[in-house]
Amino acid sequence: MARLGASLVLLLATTSCSLLPGDDPSTTTSSTVAPSAPTAVVTELRRVLDRRAESLLARDRTAFERTLTTAQTDAAFAREQATYFDNLAQLPLAELAYTVRAQDLVREGDAYRVVVATSLQLDGFDAVPVTTRDRFLFVPGRRDGVLRIASTSDPEWEQRNGAGLQPWDLGPIEVRNEAGILTILDAGSAARAADLLYSVRRGIADVSALVPYDWSHTVVVYALSDPAFLDSIEDPPGGDPELLDGVAFPVYADAPDGGAPVLASMRFALNPRTLGQVGPEVDRLVRHELTHVALGEHDDQVPVWLSEGLAEYVSAQPMAPEDRSLPTAALAFAEAQPTTMPADETFNDADAGEHYGLAWWACEYLASSYGPDVLWSLLDALADGSDPDTALQDRVGLDQAHLARRAARLLVATYR
Repeated sequence: MARLGASLVLLLATTSCSLLPGDDPSTTTSSTVAPSAPTAVVTELRRVLDRRAESLLARDRTAFERTLTTAQTDAAFAREQATYFDNLAQLPLAELAYTVRAQDLVREGDAYRVVVATSLQLDGFDAVPVTTRDRFLFVPGRRDGVLRIASTSDPEWEQRNGAGLQPWDLGPIEVRNEAGILTILDAGSAARAADLLYSVRRGIADVSALVPYDWSHTVVVYALSDPAFLDSIEDPPGGDPELLDGVAFPVYADAPDGGAPVLASMRFALNPRTLGQVGPEVDRLVRHELTHVALGEHDDQVPVWLSEGLAEYVSAQPMAPEDRSLPTAALAFAEAQPTTMPADETFNDADAGEHYGLAWWACEYLASSYGPDVLWSLLDALADGSDPDTALQDRVGLDQAHLARRAARLLVATYR
């Protein structure tokens, strides 16, 4: 429920490998450093990858298969790539490209491993192409000088470098693209597509009525029964993605000048355990994640209590007051009279339920006492990382300690 985020060489012990510039020879055995990447090899790699991108954009399976090693050589890889082709054929692709750098090339006998950057833009959903990376293996084809793709993944490299793989990279998916909502499902969750679409469509309307910022009003939702993608998220709130009901996260493009990554879009994923649920609480969860999507980078520098408190506040407003549930632990925490708002570093720890409750009711207190506009004024003031006590004092004459106590009193008065 929060915002998330040197190519080491894998060598075969039985082969003599040459490292090309950019690789660390200290991590290898039986290796020599080559003076430069062979121009013909780099040119061939790029030719194969360009054909791969072109065939996927054209949905040309025959041309796609010609970029791969034969099914007779590796039947499992052929099946994996057939799934990848089927997955991408369902996506609204605006742009797809694969790029390599010569300094990332490593020779293994007559084969080559290289880090490949995939740039994939979803039409109508991403502002710019999203960049992900993995380590491909290329092997000789039947004709001299021709290379074919024999692998598009390297688990050890992924673990070290954080590949940022997407559901279509991990296994079979089913896609629904309706009304500005791109839902990524699998065989185990596809039956819930209609219910989820209805919830997200209503959620977009509800969130848009409360959040005063311009945003796309579109979203990519991952609703998969397989937890593989959720488990792959780096640094999830609380450290364990399985504990989250849902999570909103950014996807980025590489900056053309090598600077900070560029936000392509915000997406959100639901925990598989929520997919069998229906009703107001699931709708509330969807609104919470959509609030993060709508805010985008606007809340990146604000205290976590404000970011999460706003998402909780927005998610609860369409519900009748008697239907706005609160964790029992949050009530007990408020009754113990907290002395300040939760710190960023511990917000998503074992007491996360208590912290979410207090953060939500801090927003409820501010909105009920000073009007809802003060919430967005405070968010604007803190968007650059300014001091929260100063911003609060300037707007409502309170610091975080006094806000925590007043929020706790309102929470207790409401639920006791």
